[in-house]
Amino acid sequence: MTELLSNIGNFALYFGSAIALLFIFKVVYAFVTPHDEWLLIKDQQNTAASIAFGGAIVGFAIAVGGAASNSVAYLDFVVWALLALVAQLLAFVILKLTFMPKISERIENNETSAGVMLGLVSVAVGILNAACMSY
Repeated sequence: MTELLSNIGNFALYFGSAIALLFIFKVVYAFVTPHDEWLLIKDQQNTAASIAFGGAIVGFAIAVGGAASNSVAYLDFVVWALLALVAQLLAFVILKLTFMPKISERIENNETSAGVMLGLVSVAVGILNAACMSY
């Protein structure tokens, strides 16, 4: 029982950091995308934006979970989580530059298919990222 209780501090550090990283991701991702996710979701009830942004958050959370599970030290966890953030941003940029150059406009127009595509690409990148973090 003492060993279990001694690990609560590590749990709190990793979990608290993961939540903070999730918040940082939300801010950075919204800054990188040309469309304003929060305006579209909160004020316009835009389903496409909600699906796309939700997928990006879930994809990042999957990768951060992989970083937490596979890290050998706290700094290792933070570095891998930051790399996961970059991977998610690149997923959006690559999708925008290659397959769907008008993705932002389509999301602003509430085209659900565009939101689903971006959300699923983000989740897929998160899964691949988490899998590649194992040593």
